[in-house]
Amino acid sequence: MLGYFRYVALAWALAGGGACAATVTVAVTDSQGRPTSDAVVALEPAGDLSLPSHLPDRAVIAQRDETFIPLVVIVKRGGSVVFTNNDTTKHQVYSFSPIKQFAFEIDQGQVSQPVFFPQSGVAAIGCNIHDQMIAYAYVTDAPLAAISDAKGIVQFNDVPAGAYRATLWHPRLAPGHPWPKNDLKVEGTAAVLSFTVSLLPPMGMKNMHTDY
Repeated sequence: MLGYFRYVALAWALAGGGACAATVTVAVTDSQGRPTSDAVVALEPAGDLSLPSHLPDRAVIAQRDETFIPLVVIVKRGGSVVFTNNDTTKHQVYSFSPIKQFAFEIDQGQVSQPVFFPQSGVAAIGCNIHDQMIAYAYVTDAPLAAISDAKGIVQFNDVPAGAYRATLWHPRLAPGHPWPKNDLKVEGTAAVLSFTVSLLPPMGMKNMHTDY
């Protein structure tokens, strides 16, 4: 990940946009003050600032021990997700999400064809055979987005100075709940932002193949 952001910084510098850049640190906690992992934080420039997307064109979701791994992937709009079956059983992968509907079988040891996502939003993904399996594809036009770690931290390196809108999404946000947003001004060498979110209990995620 650090190598990726160094590459981004070099690209911005060569384009004349890296003269003033900062490290942006975002801390995500729940309503009890506990660090919250698996939250997606997206940064979109405001005003006249414009950045190209530096998000991946493709993400991979593995199936292992009847679990989708990772729980959340990020791809830019128009990108794709590939599924790999590392289990000893067949899976039937599907999504009824508004941004993309699909269904297919994947046998042991197989790799799926890419599933393309032409619309932004979140696709909840399940398995028709194993109801406990769930994953999410976060599809966005934002040039920068990342997932919080076990300490609830998202860090963006070498972010150009300017005004941004930060948006947060988490799998346990209540369906239909507005995604939290914060304005952020990046200047100097560092910027800090925090989100506190109210989440559904973890057991509420079971079979929660919910549209967003």
